[in-house]
Amino acid sequence: MTRKHGKKHLEALKKVDQNRLYTPQEAIDLVRETSYVKFDATIEVHLRLGIDPRHADQNIRTTVALPHGTGKSVRVLVFAQGEAVQAALDASADFAGNDELIARIDKENFFDFDIAIATPDMMGKVGRLGRKLGPRGLMPNPKSGTIVSPDNLSQTIREVRGGRVEFRNDRTGLLHVAIGKLSFTPEQVYQNMAALMDTVKTAKPSGAKGTYVKSVTLTSTMGPGIAINPIDAQAM
Repeated sequence: MTRKHGKKHLEALKKVDQNRLYTPQEAIDLVRETSYVKFDATIEVHLRLGIDPRHADQNIRTTVALPHGTGKSVRVLVFAQGEAVQAALDASADFAGNDELIARIDKENFFDFDIAIATPDMMGKVGRLGRKLGPRGLMPNPKSGTIVSPDNLSQTIREVRGGRVEFRNDRTGLLHVAIGKLSFTPEQVYQNMAALMDTVKTAKPSGAKGTYVKSVTLTSTMGPGIAINPIDAQAM
C-alpha cells in the first residue's frame, strides 16, 4: 500500500534536496524550516550503523547526557527500601517504594512512568517484572545505569531528569534518538547532537567491520527526513 502524504508535508518536502547530504548545521536549520505542525515538535536523529545485531557483542545499549535535555519531562520510578525510599522522593522521584510498587505494576498494569531505577538489593524482587517491564524498555539494567547504589540514587535521578537518555539499536541496526524540541535554539540542538555522535563513536563494538556510521538523518515530528553527511556528523 502506497503511503500518501498531506499537502503540508509535500510542500515541506520540496524544500529538501533528496540528492544532497547536508552538514549538521544546515540540517538543523532546515528541520526547523520544514516543520509544519502547530505543537512543539520533537527533533530526532536516526542512524544506520554497520553492525550485525544478530551478534550480541555488536549490539549497542548505552546512555548519553544531552547538555540541554530532550525538552520532555521525565517521570521517574524508584524501587528501593529503607531510607533510600525517602532519599529518592527528596531527589524528586515521582514514585518510590518496594513491594507495593511491584504489586501495583504486576497486578494493576501500572506503567505511568518513563524510567525505572532500582537499588541492587531490590533486583531479586523486581526481576519478576521482567516480562512486563522489559518489552517497554523500563526494566532497570546496569548497562543503562539504572541499577545504582543508595549513595548514588540522588545523583542518578538528577541526571535522568536533566537529560540523560538511554538508547539501543533495533533489530535492523538502526538507532532512533530524540535530541530536543523545535523550540530549542539551533546551538542547543547542535550541542545535543554532537554529544550523541560522540557517544555513538565511543560505543562502537570491536566486532563491527567496515563503515560504522552508514547514514545520519535528522527529522522532526511528521516532518521530512534530512540526510546528513556521516563524515560531517562524526566530526561534530
